[in-house]
Amino acid sequence: MRLANGIVIDKQATFGRLRFSALRREVFEQNEDGTPSDVVKERTYDLKSKTQRRMIQVSIPASVPLRDYEYNAEVDIVNPVANTVANATFGNNAEADWYLKADDIVLVKPEPASTPNSGQPAQPRRENQPDKKA
Repeated sequence: MRLANGIVIDKQATFGRLRFSALRREVFEQNEDGTPSDVVKERTYDLKSKTQRRMIQVSIPASVPLRDYEYNAEVDIVNPVANTVANATFGNNAEADWYLKADDIVLVKPEPASTPNSGQPAQPRRENQPDKKA
């Protein structure tokens, strides 16, 4: 059993600030005989979530180039969707596994630093005031 379109996520409320950790694994396509091929299907990365207070795993399509950001670099996930896979067990029980997919993982650009000044606050020019003449 699967959710039809997954669950769309409010990234900020769900994950807060995300930090890059590492590539966790690569999933390979299967050959006709069921053995793994050399073609990468998707890559799963470990990201540290401030709000979840733990590591989360996010899978990205292999069409996106390998992401190898610095450890702890602030990142953002593009179009994340959570989904489940449920398997029936003995009796009337089921086990559900959650997974998270996204279109990409991108670096968050730091805010531009303000230009340094001489330590003096800027004096705004006031309108309708004559310039002082020397």
